[in-house]
Amino acid sequence: MNELVQMVSQRSGLSPENAQKAVEAVLEILKEKLPAPLAAHLQSFVDGGMQGGMGALGSEATDLIKGKLGDIVGGMFGGKK
Repeated sequence: MNELVQMVSQRSGLSPENAQKAVEAVLEILKEKLPAPLAAHLQSFVDGGMQGGMGALGSEATDLIKGKLGDIVGGMFGGKK
């Protein structure tokens, strides 16, 4: 999750503490919005690094989560991904 927090902090100008809160909020939203099989693996995906993939769920699941994450975070910061 540290990688994601750093990305949000750098791209948004938020302090690391506020970026952490933003990431946690986005993760909770994603867990509510994603299909259950994907939501169940979201935390391990984030903890394993954004480039780490999702193992058995494959690249399609990884792309879906990255897309959803980009859409939600982008919406929080004026439509920028």
